[in-house]
Amino acid sequence: MNNLFVSEKLILSNGKIIKNRFFKSAMSETMAKRDNSPNIMHVNLYSQWAKGGAGIVMTGNVMVDRTALGEPGNVVVEDERDMDMLKQWAKAGTANNTHLWMQINHPGKQSPKSISKHPVAPSAIPVGGSYGSAFYPPRTLTTEEVKGLIQRFVNTARIAKKAGFTGVQIHGAHGYLVNQFLSPAENHRTDHYGGTLENRMRFLVDIYQGMRTALSNNFPIGLKLNSSDFKEGGFSEDDSIEVVKKMAEIGIDLIEISGGSYENPKMSSGTGKGSDDVFFLEYAQKLKSLVDVPIVVTGGFRSLEIMEEALKNERTSMIGIARPLAMVPDIPNRIFQGRYETVKTQRLTTGFKTLDKKFGAAIGNSYYEQQMKRLAKGKQSKRTTNAWSPLLHTVMLHGPHVLMPRRSK
Repeated sequence: MNNLFVSEKLILSNGKIIKNRFFKSAMSETMAKRDNSPNIMHVNLYSQWAKGGAGIVMTGNVMVDRTALGEPGNVVVEDERDMDMLKQWAKAGTANNTHLWMQINHPGKQSPKSISKHPVAPSAIPVGGSYGSAFYPPRTLTTEEVKGLIQRFVNTARIAKKAGFTGVQIHGAHGYLVNQFLSPAENHRTDHYGGTLENRMRFLVDIYQGMRTALSNNFPIGLKLNSSDFKEGGFSEDDSIEVVKKMAEIGIDLIEISGGSYENPKMSSGTGKGSDDVFFLEYAQKLKSLVDVPIVVTGGFRSLEIMEEALKNERTSMIGIARPLAMVPDIPNRIFQGRYETVKTQRLTTGFKTLDKKFGAAIGNSYYEQQMKRLAKGKQSKRTTNAWSPLLHTVMLHGPHVLMPRRSK
């Protein structure tokens, strides 16, 4: 099976070698302790993924501020208080010559009512759409606060490297804070962090350049970026292309493509017409013709044939997989060993169409969180189409705010 494209090494521009083309994309584990510290569950879960054969394993979003969470159970790294456990996590996740990268994030205004009464954002623009009622309106960050948040991102990256993680990823997608700065619909600032696209991307550029100074040139820094917000007047595909060009110019090592936000969750539903379409693939191929930076697509890869076709035709640099790896953590090894059977994600139902429509997104995310927790406890994933258990899990985790949106990647 060594002639497979997925088995080929990827060499980053800084010389770091990724052993194959499998990229385990971020899934929020919601397993942190009440004080948002990582624990042995993270060690156990990431040990399984490292042993499972992926070239890069990305953590779920790690927050830079304990007062600003995207959801309950997020890990927060704002100082070195959890260094011992972070080192254990990094050691487990880098076994088997695996790259373990920490995804670093701040939710901005996408911090739910159940967590934050006073969310912050580039501008005081509430979350819209059907999920808007799950969030309090944000207040505008001062320029000094913006600079302080940049340093938080940099500090978290510094701690990640010190703990033994082999890379970091800036989360600039899905409507979170970096994405909010990039979007003209969300960023109405009049200082040098708002206005033109050059100014709107300054928050991201300053984070990256601060990280690069703190981490050195040979430490991988990646970016997760929307192809578009799919919102009128928002972050467009043309904007995205210009951001990619700028980040490539200043030395970003890898870019993962996604799209949407809680108002329009294309990261969960994709952009294709069919249920088997790989998300954002055409856009990624366009980027690959414009910049000499590895471009990764996540979402929709199921069959080996589709994975091979995408790599062969240079439509993506790596195969990004998330949810299937919560069900079968060793998909890469199974492919290399010739014993892979296409993993089909399942449609869950309560038996009531109204409930399914109302709670469907929360049920789906909760189901895969349950599977990750089973893996962390040494159990096998549990296949079912019964939505009642994940729905109850959602209620227990979020209480009366069960309707709050959840990210899937």
